[in-house]
Amino acid sequence: MSIEVKNLFKYYGEQAAVRDVSFSVNKGEIVAFLGPNGAGKSTTMKIMTGYIPASSGEIYIGGIKVDVDELKTRQMIGYLPENNPLYVDMYVREYLEFVGRIYKVKNLKSRVAEMVNAVGLDVEQNKKIGALSKGYRQRVGLAQAIIHDPEVLILDEPTTGLDPNQLVEIRELIRQIGKQKTVLLSTHIMQEVEAICDRVIILSKGQIVADDKAKTLQQELEHQTVYVEFDSAVTKSQLAKIPNVSKVEALEKGWLIESIAIEDLRKSVAQYAQAQNWLILTLNIEQKSLEEVFKELTK
Repeated sequence: MSIEVKNLFKYYGEQAAVRDVSFSVNKGEIVAFLGPNGAGKSTTMKIMTGYIPASSGEIYIGGIKVDVDELKTRQMIGYLPENNPLYVDMYVREYLEFVGRIYKVKNLKSRVAEMVNAVGLDVEQNKKIGALSKGYRQRVGLAQAIIHDPEVLILDEPTTGLDPNQLVEIRELIRQIGKQKTVLLSTHIMQEVEAICDRVIILSKGQIVADDKAKTLQQELEHQTVYVEFDSAVTKSQLAKIPNVSKVEALEKGWLIESIAIEDLRKSVAQYAQAQNWLILTLNIEQKSLEEVFKELTK
């Protein structure tokens, strides 16, 4: 079961919210769908789930085109929308049973009990949804998204409002689900991406600006930086002579050296130090955080 998006466009009047977006997500993948507010993430997810139509382009869920058989594709999808709309006058178990009946879930009572336990709603299961905190409402939303055991999960900000302990629990649940299913999730929490996602897709102004593994994106930006310490006195002007070095900065004990070259900067530093008979005590690559990558790609 997979997601395939081809040349997707969405216009509101003359304004393009989504412009020529194409990507795919395979079974067993957990892919982060990132972008600043207004980048087109939620719009794309709503089109994928059949909630709003595309202006043009094609979306396939499990090989079935969404706008050809919306009912069939919706049965395959578990969707947690951005604002998590719930019936606040219903009790937790009552609501989950209601959703389960819509999907014609078999052994509904036991499935609801399983979902209540899986998302940590045990102590709140007999309350009305309106009496729950935001974090527990988010758990109800996640439970309704997976109650029918869908093959594809589309989660828009699934951990909004959760406390640190709840975050760990829900991340682990998503990680376990992702081993057997196709998961696309949006989030603004970069630690979440690094913790559970196999791949990152970044949108900016309605277009994809990056699609790769998080670590690869962190390593493939315009420049590299290394931290190095030597056993002897070295000057800034000497280090500036290393091939392709664009910046040298002195620190308390060592140096930060920056390069715009594709070749591994550590190799260049080591070779130059050897030629100067300098002994290297420390040599580490300073990898950019995913947050820095995000800012650089969407600024």
